[in-house]
Order: sequence, then C-alpha cells, then structure tokens
Amino acid sequence: MLGNGFTKKSVGTLTLGEKLKKIRGERRISLMEVSRHTRIPVKYLELLDEGAYDRLPADVYVKGFLRSYADFMGMNEKVLIKLYEKERGIQTNLDKDKVNKNEIWEKIKPIKISSFVITPRFLAIGTAILILAGGIFYLYREVGSFSTAPRLVIISPENEMEASGNSAVVEGVTDADAQVFINGQPILVNDEGNFRENVTLQAGENVIAIEAKNRFGKETKNTLTVKSKAVSETAAAENNPNPEIKSGNETSSDKVNVEIRVDPGPVWLSVESDGNLVFSGTMLSGAVQTFQAAEKITIDSGKGNATFVKLNGRDLGPLSQNPEAVRGAVFTPDTKK
Repeated sequence: MLGNGFTKKSVGTLTLGEKLKKIRGERRISLMEVSRHTRIPVKYLELLDEGAYDRLPADVYVKGFLRSYADFMGMNEKVLIKLYEKERGIQTNLDKDKVNKNEIWEKIKPIKISSFVITPRFLAIGTAILILAGGIFYLYREVGSFSTAPRLVIISPENEMEASGNSAVVEGVTDADAQVFINGQPILVNDEGNFRENVTLQAGENVIAIEAKNRFGKETKNTLTVKSKAVSETAAAENNPNPEIKSGNETSSDKVNVEIRVDPGPVWLSVESDGNLVFSGTMLSGAVQTFQAAEKITIDSGKGNATFVKLNGRDLGPLSQNPEAVRGAVFTPDTKK
C-alpha cells in the first residue's frame, strides 16, 4: 500500500509465444497437429514459441505463418501480426544498442603494435580474392543445382506391394529445397528433405505417382503400383456384419458412422472423431474410408466437391459444390443434408 492510498500491482502481458502456447494448451492441440494443418515446419513453430525472431525467415514469410496459424486456431490474425511486429521491433533495437556498446568498447581498447603491417594495397588484393572465390563458389553451386534433378529416394512402400488394408504410408527423402507431390497433390517436406504421407487406397490396383521438383523446375519422378486387399464398397454392403450400418439405408444407431469416398482424387483429408485426430493424409481417386464416433466427426478436405459423405448409411453427397477447400464440416446423428 502506497502513502497516497493506492495499492501497487504488477501488470503482466503475454508475449506472442506465451499467447500461442496458452491457446494450444487450452485447446489441447500439439505443435505437430498445427504443423499438419498449416504446413508450417515444426522448427519455425518452436522458434515462434521461443521468440527467437532473429532465427526466423524474412518478415513476409513469418506474417504468412501467423495468418495460417490464426486461421487454423480461429484467432484474429491482425492481433498476432501486431504483437509480432512490436516484439520484433524491440528485439531489433536491443541488438542495435548492443552493437553500439561493443563499438565504443573497441574504440577505447589500447592499440597493439604488430610487426605485420596491413597496407591498403594488401587489403584491396585480399578483398578482390575473397570476392572472386565467393563468386566462383556461388556460380558452381547454382549451375550444379540448375543442371541436376533433385534426388528422390522412396523408403516405402515397395513397388507391386500387396497391402492388407486400405491405406499405405509413402515415406522417402528428397533435397531440402524440393517440393514433393503425390498424384499431383503437394505434401509436407521437412528441413532435412524427409517426407511421410498416409495414402488411402481403393480396392484392387492403385497407381501412386511421386514427383520431386526443385526451384529450377527440374523433376524426378517415381511411379509405384500397390494392390489393396480392402473390401470394395459393393462387397461390404453385401457382407456387412454390422446390421446397424447398411449401405444406402438410414440407421437407427445413436453413434456417428461416416463413410468418405473421393472422386476424382487425390484429395488431402483430415478427420477428427470426438475431437481426436484419427486420420490425416491423401486419399486416391475411388478410395473409401469409414470412421465412427460417439458424438461427432469433423472433416477438413482440400477439395469439397470431390469428397462424398455417407452418414449412418444416408448419402449426403459432396461436402460442397465448389472445388475449394472445406474446413470444420461437422457431422452428428442429427445432421441433415
């Protein structure tokens, strides 16, 4: 208590990193889930949490990360960007002050006399040699990158493999700066060039085309054939062991049973069952996946008009009539078309 009758209180504000951690904690969302949905590498998400802005890319990329982050978490992107700009400005000013103090300290240090004399001519020759060597190295690296296609090593699956289920994990390695596409659908590649994507298969033979492309447009392609022993939709309808779920007919079950079919594909999908992520990956054309929940199923799709849904046996058609992405489509026992 102060003499004038006022009580002294400390006022604290959350930093950007603390704010992001708090919201993720409240919603029980991990950094890996944020990375999957936003395509932001986990490394950059961790740097945002730590406030290590000097180790992040240029401002234009960071602001793009924050817009994707805010869109996924349902937050106001302007608030996040304004907080980032404020903290980045403070950090920049502190760094400048530190540099100025170091320069002053260097000026007041005693001058040491050395027997080696650096003349202006020596400096000019040394600088010219460094610039020339740097230019040669840069040209060598750029020409090498331009003329060489990116590497593409497929770890799994093996070509002509037979899958017992209706999915396969495509895993491999490419160059760190390359993009990877599975049947034309872009997938996430980490900073070391590793990639891993879950691909849903249709019954029978599936062709998986994997392509790596570098920034110079050079491509490396690999095509795999994977046979799936999954039961087709027609066969499942004829031999359904669960009498509550009948293809083409409504069910009296109080649970949520959702069947997802992709046509045409591929389409990236994310599915949550009662708030838990149960699938995140790519479904090929004609592939079918079935999910069950006690209360609700939430679907994110990269192409709404190519994602067809059946709810408890009722055909609801596509998620939307447009090819744009659909996020947060919720299905409960009471959902109507």
